[in-house]
Amino acid sequence: MLKSIFVSAYMMAAMIITGFAVRELRISGDVIAWGGVILTTAPFLVVIGWLMVFRNTARTSARFPSLIVLGIAGVAAATWGYTQGGSKLAMELALAGLVAYLVYAYWYSGFRHRHSRQIEVGRFLPEFELKDIMGYPVSSASLTQRPTIWVFYRGNWCPLCMAQIKELVAQYHQLQALGVRVALISPQPHEFTARLAKKFDVAFHFLTDENNQAARVLGIASPHGLPMGMQVLGYASETVLPTVIITDTGGRILWKHETDNYRIRPEPETYLAVLREHHVVA
Repeated sequence: MLKSIFVSAYMMAAMIITGFAVRELRISGDVIAWGGVILTTAPFLVVIGWLMVFRNTARTSARFPSLIVLGIAGVAAATWGYTQGGSKLAMELALAGLVAYLVYAYWYSGFRHRHSRQIEVGRFLPEFELKDIMGYPVSSASLTQRPTIWVFYRGNWCPLCMAQIKELVAQYHQLQALGVRVALISPQPHEFTARLAKKFDVAFHFLTDENNQAARVLGIASPHGLPMGMQVLGYASETVLPTVIITDTGGRILWKHETDNYRIRPEPETYLAVLREHHVVA
């Protein structure tokens, strides 16, 4: 719950501080102090905005070290400006901007070495039920007659999830030729899943996990995982931790990826490499 509140509050505060700093810079002309404030908040907004608009990046660095360096430089500049008779508020806002980013990078972004015992490699995938784009129930067992890549994603609102799906869509013909099934699963409202299936128009299984039941069976549910305020778009507060599972014919788990940072997803080449390593495909 704290993370859900924090990320929404941080985004809003970063926008307000950036706008305020730009205004003060124009009024006072103090480029050093107020420019320092902008360095602690604006670069993060640019990166997040780029991810959300283009939705082509499924992974970033874990901490964005360049943003940390810019933030430290911003605090140093604002502090120097204050010692030269500039604004104390600028120094305080710059420090707040850097601290908030560090909290985001080191606390919010991580999942603390998550590990679900329900999806241990070598075990058979537990059974659960999903809904296809026509609204019909689909059992997990019915999808294990071929090698399958199971991708549990948070929803259409998540830019990294969308980029991850784009990467799989780019491999569509190769996966189809090898007889590999792809199941894309989200607890989002069913109409959002149907919309996504129509957008990509490939023969993947676009599935809805109603009430996050499958995620709970697999131990990958994320209570309050949705950023606070996005409920107004129709999403539930509980979502799923980004997870990829690969099973063989019969449903035995060959590999899983439980990212411990929501901005890091598997490289697209990994899926076929795993299947070839286990001699599931040629």
